[in-house]
Amino acid sequence: MIGLGAPLQSTTCSRADCRDAATWRLDWRNPRIHSVDRVKTWLACDDHVDYLREFLAARDFPLTVSPLDAAPDPSGTSR
Repeated sequence: MIGLGAPLQSTTCSRADCRDAATWRLDWRNPRIHSVDRVKTWLACDDHVDYLREFLAARDFPLTVSPLDAAPDPSGTSR
């Protein structure tokens, strides 16, 4: 996970027990407890990007999925 406004400390997948290099970023927030400007980021490898996206989407969390090397998409569109 990336801290708020902090640079990447590692690019490891955020899925539990996965140590693969991340190639995707999932920017999301929990609207029940976070304001619009409070966005969290998870990183995902190719094997876990769909799992993490579905996990967040099942909870109706707004999210965007983009390649790790891309800048965050402020429009809120998802992969």
